[in-house]
Amino acid sequence: MLSKINRLTKDKDFDNVFKSGKSSYDKLIGVKAEQNQTENSRFGILVSVKVSKKAVERNKIKRQIREVIRLQLEQIKSGYDVVIITLPAILGKDYQEIERSVNGCFRRLGVYK
Repeated sequence: MLSKINRLTKDKDFDNVFKSGKSSYDKLIGVKAEQNQTENSRFGILVSVKVSKKAVERNKIKRQIREVIRLQLEQIKSGYDVVIITLPAILGKDYQEIERSVNGCFRRLGVYK
């Protein structure tokens, strides 16, 4: 579980990232990132009903993405707001594929140290 200081919670923060953040997409996910004014990087994960109508499956995807972020937190630069948008192709993928996809998007955006 990500600690509270590493979570995006307010709608205005999400809107700010969507308006002026850089983006990177692949087959499974899309990532939008923007620098913020805090010392911590904050993350938000969006899994829409278009991915799956079952809440159990949507929550499983969110948990897997949060775990990838939690394990990579030391390598991520501080001071970024990141929103991860899942695409329907993510349904049924295993943890390693999701991890590869998240790491690839983070690398392309320059979020890693």
